[in-house]
Amino acid sequence: MKSCGSMLGLWGQRLPAAWVLLLLRFLPLLLLAAPAPHRASYKPVIVVHGLFDSSYSFRHLLEYINETHPGTVVTVLDLFDGRESLRPLWEQVQGFREAVVPIMAKAPQGVHLICYSQGGLVCRALLSVMDDHNVDSFISLSSPQMGQYGDTDYLKWLFPTSMRSNLYRICYSPWGQEFSICNYWHDPHHDDLYLNASSFLALINGERDHPNATVWRKNFLRVGHLVLIGGPDDGVITPWQSSFFGFYDANETVLEMEEQLVYLRDSFGLKTLLARGAIVRCPMAGISHTAWHSNRTLYETCIEPWLS
Repeated sequence: MKSCGSMLGLWGQRLPAAWVLLLLRFLPLLLLAAPAPHRASYKPVIVVHGLFDSSYSFRHLLEYINETHPGTVVTVLDLFDGRESLRPLWEQVQGFREAVVPIMAKAPQGVHLICYSQGGLVCRALLSVMDDHNVDSFISLSSPQMGQYGDTDYLKWLFPTSMRSNLYRICYSPWGQEFSICNYWHDPHHDDLYLNASSFLALINGERDHPNATVWRKNFLRVGHLVLIGGPDDGVITPWQSSFFGFYDANETVLEMEEQLVYLRDSFGLKTLLARGAIVRCPMAGISHTAWHSNRTLYETCIEPWLS
């Protein structure tokens, strides 16, 4: 007969094994009862189209985002499509603002903006006029951020009797400013007329004094990252460096962003954003204007890394 001490020792050796068997027996039930691990969600993405575009143009971009960031809520805003995109830009800004406010309200962690061509200017104005926007990344996709000065098929269709050298006569009139294209027409040979007549670009650039300039600059600086995308083979944005806030001087020599007065004066916050490392420039060659939102390599290189 075993002693009491030897029985306790034997029980002590068998106790761990007994617990293991018990745990194995009830493990499936424990796993079912345990809360599911938290999966980090991606911030919602809002897409704003360009001139003569519609939401259908972004089907490839939507596919890429769904593949690389499954579960992301992507909203391609279907406003001012086709010829309606010629409406004055301030009218468009108001319409897009009403559309993005409820999306932002449901996303306390922030949203991403992907804005193509003319849409990039609409989005920049949104960032200026919205006091409480929560945009993490503003991705400007081949957008004429410093304006447009070039003969394109769009302009020839709208103004068949005018070339870029004399289009200022139309665009810098009250009638001309009723067309979105004229809102960012920037003739480097008639700078005084541009500053006095531009009802949109000169204002959001802070090139002309207005009562909201300080507030707009403060609002714009709320953005987390400003991602600028463009390239030399675009074929529409003229000069193409306008996508990076570069533009012509009076001799039609392109001055880069850091040489522009709006940067040197930090009139709407570019210099401040660059100093804090918030501006990302992503130049890509070999992409035409209508292919920016469907090129997979461009997406993986310049867009996907900023969709947190």
